[in-house]
This record gives sequence, structure tokens and C-alpha cells, in this order.
Amino acid sequence: MLYYLFRFLDQYDIPGSHMWSYISFRALLTLIMSLLISAWFGERFIKWMKRKKIFETERDPSIDPFGVEKKGVPTMGGVIIIVSILVPVILFGRMRNTYLLLMIITTVWLGFLGFLDDYIKIFKQNKEGLKGKYKIVGQISIGFIVGLTLWLSPDVVVRESLNEPIQNQEIVIKHKKEAVKSLQTTIPFFKSHNLNYSKVMGFCGKYAVAAGWIVFVLMTILVVTAVSNGANLNDGMDGMCAGNSAIIGVALGVLAYVSSHIGYASYFDIMYIPHSEELVIFLCAFVGAMVGFLWYNAFPAQVFMGDTGSLTIGGIIGVCAVIIHKELLLPILCGIFFVESLSVIIQTQWFKIQKRKGKRVRVFRATPIHDTFRKLDSQLDATSTYILKGWPHRPFHESKITIRFWITTIILAALTIITLKMR
Repeated sequence: MLYYLFRFLDQYDIPGSHMWSYISFRALLTLIMSLLISAWFGERFIKWMKRKKIFETERDPSIDPFGVEKKGVPTMGGVIIIVSILVPVILFGRMRNTYLLLMIITTVWLGFLGFLDDYIKIFKQNKEGLKGKYKIVGQISIGFIVGLTLWLSPDVVVRESLNEPIQNQEIVIKHKKEAVKSLQTTIPFFKSHNLNYSKVMGFCGKYAVAAGWIVFVLMTILVVTAVSNGANLNDGMDGMCAGNSAIIGVALGVLAYVSSHIGYASYFDIMYIPHSEELVIFLCAFVGAMVGFLWYNAFPAQVFMGDTGSLTIGGIIGVCAVIIHKELLLPILCGIFFVESLSVIIQTQWFKIQKRKGKRVRVFRATPIHDTFRKLDSQLDATSTYILKGWPHRPFHESKITIRFWITTIILAALTIITLKMR
């Protein structure tokens, strides 16, 4: 809103109004305001939740070997995150931008889905929350909406890169003059740079392009569902998910910025995506909200984000990656989320297989994988055997586990950006 106001004032040479045309200026303002809102609103939200006695479902205190109790801690802190994102984005963003609108819709959609889950847990006293099938339907729906919009919208175009050799055999990276609909996506470590979904479906003949778009929509659904569930599983220790997500947000902001700048896009030999710079605005708000939320969520937590926050965070990351054609980089960038999800899948499936044989065998000491690092031998199920019982050798405090996971995510984020040149 303010963007359009100051752009209007710029016509009359109002001092300072021209600054609003710079993405860096608006991005930094968004970051600052998001931090301030999360700090100001967060404190008042926590006090209100305590007065209303809206607390997290009581956790088993035995889960922590260091005796950390988490009673009476308000949940649904994802509301703080959502408000801290949406307010500055609406104020400083170009609201006519398709990409920005998709991010806002994703935030509201998954925020509402997570809110329903938390509401059922707290007010209906149902620890299971919203049934899993309804969560999946909600995640699939927003993935379908995003994928279909990117398919059909005339504003969603890219300028693909060209490699032009010159006389001294150097390669000059340029971009096609025309902007087109594209089914290409960046792949890491491969010299060919991009994967084209329509070429993957080449066996469909004249229907290859249509089939490619169907694959793209399905990939969007898969990415949104997988990342949102991964973020949800990662939200098990104070500051864990918020810290990891802030780091991922910074990396995505870098990728969005270089994709929106034709010079940097040429340097990294990636697709130039016109008008995607508004994603930088959104991601600055996202990072600011995450860091601001850490003010209250860092150990010992004064508030939990709940599914209101974790589902929203994962969806934002997934949709943003799809928009900038970097979804195949997520297994690296969101490596922590995927390992968390994979550990749960391995644990449950292996236990089911062995149970059919009359055995109770588990792979890890506990899942999601972060719980493995704080599990004591005395806390293990005496009726079960564990394949990796001796790993780790000793339990760690959750604050140490959280920081080490942050460090791992920083390494993965750096590696993700480096892959743009490792070809």
C-alpha cells in the first residue's frame, strides 16, 4: 500500500519518495518492521494467551533427561509469525504482483489449517488434533492452486539462459529476449543446468508439454506437502524450527534476488524471472518474523509456534522454491527437514515389518531424529530392540542440539548457493 502511495508522490518530486523504487530499501524496511512487530505483538500475545490459559497440551516431562518441564507455555505462536509477515508485506510490497499474492494466499491458507489443528488440540482436548487426511487435503489443495496459477497466469514467465561461445572459447551467458512460459527447473551439480519437465515426458509425443505441466503441478503439491510436514516434525525443541527456517529464508532470499536480476542470473547461469524481486520483500518479512519469534521461542521457550506456525513455514518455503524454479535444490537446503521426515518413515515402516514377524525392532532410539540425541537408555522401550542403540554415545541438552542443527542448516544453505556455480 505504501509502495503505491510513495510512487504516486514521486511524480511530484517529493523528497525521499524515489527510494521506494529500490528493492533493497523496501526489503530492509520490511525486515525491520517484521522484527518490531514480532517483538511488540509477541509479548502482548503471550500475556493474553496466559490470561486465557491457552497452553500447550501437557508434554511428558520424562522426554527430557535434563528434567526440563514445559508446563503452562502458551502455544499457537504461529499467529505471531503470520501477523509479522503479512503486515509489512502488505505495507511495502507491490500487491499486484502474482508471486507476492501466491505467497500471501499460501500463508493464510496453511496458517488457517494449522490453526484448526491447534484449536482442536487445545479447546477440544484432542491430542491428535485435525485428522491427518484433512491436513493432507489442505496441503494438496494449496499446492494445486499454486501449481495451476503458475501454469495458467500470463504474468508467470521466464527468460531462459543461452550459452554463446566466443573466439577464445570462453562461454558468455546471455538470456533470450523473449519471456516465455517455462517448464525448466534448476538442478544441482549437473552441467546441463536445468531439467525440463516436458522433455521428461517426451514419450507422450505431441502431448509432452501438457504432460509436463501436469508433472509440474504434481511436483508442486509434493514439495508443499513434504516441506510443510518436515517443518512440522522439526518443531520439537525450543528455537529449532524457527532458527532453521530463518537460515533457509535467507538462502531463498539470495536465490530469489539473483533470479530477479538479469546480471546476477547471467553470472550464475540460471533463468531470469521478471518481477520475482517481490519475493525478496516477502522473504525479508519471513526472516524477520522468524528471528523475532526466536526472542520468545529460544530456550527456555515462552511460547510454542504450534502447527499454526510450522505448517505455514514449510508451505512458504516450498511455494517460494517452486516459484523461482529451485524446488530440486530443497533436498539440500531443507536437508534437516527431510532427514527428520525420513527418520520417522524408516522407524515406523521398519517397526511394522518386524512386528509382522513377531518382533519389536526399532532403528533409532527415538524419532524425529532430534529426539534421538537426548534419549537416555532408561527411557527406551524395554520390550524393543534397537539397531542403533549405541548412537549417540550420550544425551545432549536440547539447546546444544538446536544450535548444532542450526550450524548444519547454515552449511547446507551455503552448499545450496554454491551449487549454482558447481557445474
